[in-house]
Amino acid sequence: MALQINATNPEHPALLLELPWHLPLEEWPEKYLVPLPRGISRHVVRYAHAGDEVIAVKELAQRPALREYELLRDLDRLGIPAVDPLAVVTGRTDPDGEPLESVLITRHLGGSMPYRSMFETTMRPATMHRLMDALAVLLVRLHLAGFAWGDCSLSNTLFRRDAGAFAAYLVDAETGDLHPELTRGQREYDLDLARVNISGELLDLEASGALHPSVDPIDFGTEICARYQELWKELTRTSVYPASKHHYIERRIRRLNELGFDVAEMQIEHAPNGDTVTFVPKVVDAGHHQRQLLRLTGLDTEENQARRLLNDLESWMATQDDYAPGDPLGARPEVLAHRWVREVFRPTVRSVPPELRGQMDPAQIYHELLEHRWYLSERAQHDIGLDTAVEDYIRKVLPKRREPLRPLEE
Repeated sequence: MALQINATNPEHPALLLELPWHLPLEEWPEKYLVPLPRGISRHVVRYAHAGDEVIAVKELAQRPALREYELLRDLDRLGIPAVDPLAVVTGRTDPDGEPLESVLITRHLGGSMPYRSMFETTMRPATMHRLMDALAVLLVRLHLAGFAWGDCSLSNTLFRRDAGAFAAYLVDAETGDLHPELTRGQREYDLDLARVNISGELLDLEASGALHPSVDPIDFGTEICARYQELWKELTRTSVYPASKHHYIERRIRRLNELGFDVAEMQIEHAPNGDTVTFVPKVVDAGHHQRQLLRLTGLDTEENQARRLLNDLESWMATQDDYAPGDPLGARPEVLAHRWVREVFRPTVRSVPPELRGQMDPAQIYHELLEHRWYLSERAQHDIGLDTAVEDYIRKVLPKRREPLRPLEE
């Protein structure tokens, strides 16, 4: 059989032909390789140069290589965080004509490291817990898409920090299966495999002296299950919202926030009997909300204020007709954010008389107005609207403040 390269992009075969496919992967010369950290694998895996790109090359039999290639393409179409499949190379032979195993080629995820490598560092325990939260998010998103991983582990997962957000990416899909929907038993089996694999790798790191002394391998393996179950319950709880949906959406966002997760994306689908809302969760680092709000709106606030304002901004954007995440024809988030500042934030803040604002800056005023609307809506069991909340806040809350009044510029 002649050498054959099945690739997703016509540019890749030309670049890949320069690599020494006539040699077993473990014998490739150093000039082709890139020294990057790798997790534990049952197959030979190497990072190599292909033009300006860094690729991951995994040696395995032809059938599983082709199967994993297609599974990774399916995950890409579903928008699941996973490595990008580039090609499968089959028909390899050595100089004597003896057959060599096929290889699967994926694009290296820039700025990423295997989870196992992250736990080998002297990382603060709080950061380690956020890493596990990001892995729980990945597992939930896979299961919601109907994908049973079958081999979740620290070695099979990449971690990347992007603009303050923590994200986990699937690396190895060889043992996975894609279904229209997973049963509870399939999910629990996948989760139990993750618990055993994670605890096992952490015990291995502990035995080698590479694990931070504060990390308990068994507790961390159990933690992934608990965080998964909390997140799964909140994301899969069926809710149908009436037209005045802000109060109900906010309640769901608050629950996710209380669990330690944020909302990366929100989708509202209109239906005759009410609107359904879908949330995509994320895990973020300290200061993320400040940086994101400043980038989107130019508003410089404290972290808690920024988180509250971003939640309101996200809810408002999801109601806009030109809001279409991922659609190149939809309005850019920056455009929508500035529209929110112009049409919602500034008019609301200006409706509060300057002589009643005291030493509060505009972000704090808006934050308190949102909190007041939440309180009134919970009491009334329906969304009372921002205008009503502002009127009640001005009439009942501000007059009771005892701090010196010193108006601030918006």
